[in-house]
Amino acid sequence: MNAVLRPARVQDIAELRQLYFEVYGHGYPVPLGSDPVVMRRLITNGTAHWLTARADGGTLVGSAVVLTEPGSRIGKLVGLAVHPGHRGGGLASRLTGAVCDEAFATGRLDSVYATVRVVTEGPQHVVVRNGFRPLGLLPNAVEVDGCETLALFARYADGVLEHRAPVAHVPERLSALLSAAGRGVGIDYASVDHSDTPGPPRDHSDHVGRAGRRAGGEHIELIAAPAFVRRRFLEVFAQADARFFPLHTPNAVLVAADGRFEAYADLDPVAGSCALVAVHPRPAAVAGALETLIATVTRAGADYVEALLPLADTAALRVFLDSGFVPSALYPAMRRVPGPDQDRHGDRFHDYVVLSRTSRQIDFRSAAVSPLLQPYLGAYLSAWTATYLPLPEVSR
Repeated sequence: MNAVLRPARVQDIAELRQLYFEVYGHGYPVPLGSDPVVMRRLITNGTAHWLTARADGGTLVGSAVVLTEPGSRIGKLVGLAVHPGHRGGGLASRLTGAVCDEAFATGRLDSVYATVRVVTEGPQHVVVRNGFRPLGLLPNAVEVDGCETLALFARYADGVLEHRAPVAHVPERLSALLSAAGRGVGIDYASVDHSDTPGPPRDHSDHVGRAGRRAGGEHIELIAAPAFVRRRFLEVFAQADARFFPLHTPNAVLVAADGRFEAYADLDPVAGSCALVAVHPRPAAVAGALETLIATVTRAGADYVEALLPLADTAALRVFLDSGFVPSALYPAMRRVPGPDQDRHGDRFHDYVVLSRTSRQIDFRSAAVSPLLQPYLGAYLSAWTATYLPLPEVSR
């Protein structure tokens, strides 16, 4: 298709909103495709690379965006949409490649990630053809046309994966995910030790109900005041390098009654999801309170909760794993850590893990999981079984 690609303009907003409606209907949970104020800001403030596609007659038929943020070297591919009447000609792949090439050409990004719906295999093939690598699955991550699973992919700038910081040890429950990532990304994790001896099996059945019953002894306050939360977040995490959950801005904070932790969250009841952006004073401080925290955000409308933790932070990983979180995706070389020199030759990149937990039944029967993602599906099922169906109980 001989569509013309060009940067989005403010004058395009009305047509873009119509395009997203025709592609997704009323179910698109991202303001980028529906809120004109957000769309205008992204087009004009320099934090987004946004390309549109117009057919020969001038009709707007496609859109793709790479979001960025100041101080972060990670982008996110979002808003990929092609009008139903103009599919099948490679326009989605062309838009994806062009907008990512433009973003990487600035030299300010180390990687771009994408969360892709798995209702069909088509979107998965589009990103893979443009250099993205599979990183995992996020079951029940979003409410679009019902509760849907997303697949996580990332594309890297040259040389990034070759400068990863090594990890010596991880909890045993991450072994299947590391094996899947080794095949999906091409990284050898064979030398990583995961020989820890698991503790007694934990009973995670009926976890929402048990969380509610425990709430009497562990009170957590949810403060959903976005402006206040952002100010407080910047005060608590005054150093930029202490804040790391790219492209997520907290709009709520969960505070323990005894003050021992503050958990900052990006809570989205429309999408039914919650990202735990940061915990003060450290992620492991939520030990013993995660059940109640999950119950609190569930009541606020989030059926899905995810946390992003360094692969090397064994203590925090154990806290979340022991509270029913399941390793869902591995993002190798996600975070750049400056080296001692000033020309970045000594910089190293740290791996991160996405841990998720959902209070709704997971149903993969309608998911179109491509062969590249099959190892991650197997790893998730293995980890979920180890968490919620301990083998001694199954054998009885």
